[in-house]
Order: sequence, then structure tokens, then C-alpha cells
Amino acid sequence: MVEKELNPNSLPFTRLKTAVKIGKVKIKAPNSESLKLAREISREAGDFTFLSNVDVQILALALELKKLGYKPLIVTDDYSIQNIADQMGIQFIPLATLGIRYRLQWTLYCPACHKNYPPDYKDRLCEICGTELKRKPVRRKNLRDKELH
Repeated sequence: MVEKELNPNSLPFTRLKTAVKIGKVKIKAPNSESLKLAREISREAGDFTFLSNVDVQILALALELKKLGYKPLIVTDDYSIQNIADQMGIQFIPLATLGIRYRLQWTLYCPACHKNYPPDYKDRLCEICGTELKRKPVRRKNLRDKELH
């Protein structure tokens, strides 16, 4: 899915195709078990609605590779991917940002009536007053200063 996201006339697409052709990169999709687990972990953390299908596939593949004994490294500036990767024990490194400083556990709440919802609540609107829900961190864990998170 990552390959499909790239513009065929772009430099990243050309770099990917070249890396595949010379054997530096292998294209692989995660198995259904890893996808299910990645979705479950991201729902529990409250990041699922902020992840695309491609993001979930990347996390699932990293989880699958970790289970096979590899040490996957996700290179991303996306904070939701970094948060979930850290919760899965997957290393990540940002490109253009400093990356996350805290592992966050999210909750949903209604800013109008203040009703709280679990992070995996399916609806985007408050069941009481119909206001659009917002999210806020309920727990954060300071990440140790290290080069690779």
C-alpha cells in the first residue's frame, strides 16, 4: 500500500523502485493476525482514528517482523505512528521533526457536556448532546532520551 501512495512521477517512487530492483528493499504485506493486533493496540491507545490503512499496515508489518526475530525500524514523522510503535516495542526514528517525547494514552470527551468516552469509541459525536468529540491524553510516559526510540 505504501507503493500505491507514491506518485509514479516522484523522486520517492523512483528511489523505491530502484531499491527494490537492486534488492535493498522487499515489498511485503503484513498477515491478518498482525493487522488485527496493530488495530487493537492503536484502538486501545486512542490513535486508531488518526491512522490511515497504510499506517496500520506499516505498524502491523513491523510487529510481524519483530515476532520473527528481526529488529524493524520505522522512519516517520507521524506522531500517532511513533506513539503506537513505542507501545509495541518497535523502534522508530523521525526524519524532519524531533519525534515524540511521551507515550500517550488517549481518551475521548465531549467539550460541551464533558462526558468521557473510551479511546476506541466508534462515533465522532456525543451521544448526549451531539457535539463533536475531542481527544486528550489521560496518561503519558516519558520516553528515555535515546537516539532511536
